[in-house]
Amino acid sequence: MNLNTNSGTDKTVAVVDYGMGNLRSVSQAVQAAAVGTGFTVLITQDPDVVRRAQRIVLPGQGAMPDCMRELRESGLQASVLEAAANKPLFGVCVGMQMLLDHSAEGNTPGLGLIHGEVLKFELAGRLQEDGSRFKVPQMGWNQVWRANHGGAPHPVWGDVPDGSYFYFVHSFYAKPSDARHSVGETDYGQRFSSAIARDNIFATQFHPEKSSEHGLSLYRNFLHWNP
Repeated sequence: MNLNTNSGTDKTVAVVDYGMGNLRSVSQAVQAAAVGTGFTVLITQDPDVVRRAQRIVLPGQGAMPDCMRELRESGLQASVLEAAANKPLFGVCVGMQMLLDHSAEGNTPGLGLIHGEVLKFELAGRLQEDGSRFKVPQMGWNQVWRANHGGAPHPVWGDVPDGSYFYFVHSFYAKPSDARHSVGETDYGQRFSSAIARDNIFATQFHPEKSSEHGLSLYRNFLHWNP
C-alpha cells in the first residue's frame, strides 16, 4: 500500500463493500483506470480503511431499502459520510441514489448529501419512437448529455464526448432539488438526471464499469480530479 505522507492518508481508492455492490467489476475497472497513477484500489468492509483512503467509490445494486439497511448495519455509513465531507467520492447506480434525501422505492431515507429525491419511471403505455413500448427497468445503452456545472461541463467528464453511450439498468431515477447539481442528462420517456455532483461528490446512474472505454475514462478522470 502506498502512503501519501503529505496528507496523512493512504494513496488508496476504497471501494465500499457493504454487501450490495457490483464489487468485482467496479474494482477491476477502477484498477484498470489507476494504472500509472500510484493508487492502490481496495475493496473494503473496514470503516478505518475508508477513513484513511484518499478517494471513495460507493457502488450499489438491488433495492434502495436493502442498500441503505446494509450500509447502516455494516457499520460503514458513518465513515462514508465522513469521507464525503471532504474527499472525492464516486457513487454508482444505487450508490448514486443513496446520496439523495429520499427514494420512492420503499419510502426510504437516503444519506442527504445532495438534496433531491429518487422517483420511479411511470411509463406504462408509452411508446418509443420506433413504436415499441418503454420497458421498466431501462436496460441497455443510452446517451448521456453533459449539463453545465458552474458554467462548464463537470471536470470528471474530461474528454468524454458529449452524447456518449453508457450502460443503464434501473427503474428509478434521481431528481435533484437544485438543477445545478445535475451534470448529466438522459432521455428515456422523459429527460432525467443521469449524473449528479456537488463539491467533492460525483455520481452516475449508469454503470461506468460496464460502459467500455468511456466508462474507464470517467474513472480515470475521477482519480485525477482535485475538487
